[in-house]
Amino acid sequence: MMNTTGHSDTVTEGIRVRVAAQYLPDQSDPDTLNYLFVYRVIMSNEGEKQAELLRRHWIIRDANNGLNEVRGDGVVGEFPDLGPGESFEYMSSSHIPTTWGTMEGSYTFRRPDGATFEALIGRFFLAPNTEPISNL
Repeated sequence: MMNTTGHSDTVTEGIRVRVAAQYLPDQSDPDTLNYLFVYRVIMSNEGEKQAELLRRHWIIRDANNGLNEVRGDGVVGEFPDLGPGESFEYMSSSHIPTTWGTMEGSYTFRRPDGATFEALIGRFFLAPNTEPISNL
């Protein structure tokens, strides 16, 4: 679900994923169309069953509707295994060639019985005027 902050907050099968991004002007170079955004992710298991993160899938769009998809194992080199009530937080970054864009995607989780599911990552904005990531 999108809100007025530009952040996202989505729950899928008991896994809540909240994300916020922030523009880093001092590490960006508009002359070379390189805009850097850092984003903060908080994933929480609000359900009753354990869930282990296996993979990530990001869909990154810039203001010109350029599309970049990123797929990989884990997040920041880790595979959080969340029991009920547990959370995991990390920060990462994304470069885009325009002053604003969006990100969204999913995490693939596995339950103890081997069943997998996609926890959605709601769309959030990569933009200079979003709320600070500390407000997540």
